[in-house]
Amino acid sequence: MYKIVTENTCDLQLDWLAAHEVGVLYLSTIVENTVYNAENPIDSKDFYRMLREGVKPSTSQVNVDEAKKYFEAHIDDADAFLYIGFASGLSGTVGSVTVAINELREKYPEKRFEVIDTQTASASEGLMVCRAVQMRDEGRSLDEVAAWVREFSPKACTIFTVDNLFDLWRGGRVKKSSAFVGTLAGIKPILYLDDEGKIQTAEKIRGRKKALNTLVDYMEELAEPYRAENEPMIVITHGDVPEDAEYVKNEVEKRLGYKHFTISNVGPIIGTHTGASLVVLSFFGTKRHR
Repeated sequence: MYKIVTENTCDLQLDWLAAHEVGVLYLSTIVENTVYNAENPIDSKDFYRMLREGVKPSTSQVNVDEAKKYFEAHIDDADAFLYIGFASGLSGTVGSVTVAINELREKYPEKRFEVIDTQTASASEGLMVCRAVQMRDEGRSLDEVAAWVREFSPKACTIFTVDNLFDLWRGGRVKKSSAFVGTLAGIKPILYLDDEGKIQTAEKIRGRKKALNTLVDYMEELAEPYRAENEPMIVITHGDVPEDAEYVKNEVEKRLGYKHFTISNVGPIIGTHTGASLVVLSFFGTKRHR
């Protein structure tokens, strides 16, 4: 028996994770000296309301002691643990977990631990977790699931856009001067996670609707071999713009023929760095970008 473990950065609903017995490590969000974590959660709606009111949150990765504490608290839950981790290109959490698990291997030699750095986040990390859970429930072994995650992580595409460049500036992703000039020009960046899990700019679009359509353009190009029966689920996440997420979903369905979608809010960890206007489209493709 093995247990799948991930983090709250996968942006899947916490009740879904609990119902499917997926363990969750929590990165923390700090808002005006208040720490929000597993013991003190914050609702996404409340978080984005505060963000729009001008608060400047920050985030904190899982440290080695926190990782050890989690796994030791759950050490009797399973004979083995499969950790599906947040991109090391964005956070040091997977590094902390790796150090913690190396120590735990010595303390619990009868237990098995597998650590996978997916080099992705949010909707794409959620895709990996969803498929891993499905395979586990089908009776697949830990070796089979781990091999699948390692094979398909490089094919997990994360294409996203924001309406407000100042959200990226507040999150430390662009310079203030670039945010100012880009906002005046009506620029909407198309961004993606590269093979190292780092945020890159694919192109700059004028106009929100055109940017949303461009997300689908990228999917149409990159996901072609995985269309329909080979791709059971498309994940769309957003900060607090459900109408834009629904627009992207309808375009994907109309243009590419997909029928199965999951749409959810981006949690505070990702949202701190991207803002309320974020829309993420995630799918499996031949590669992560053009």
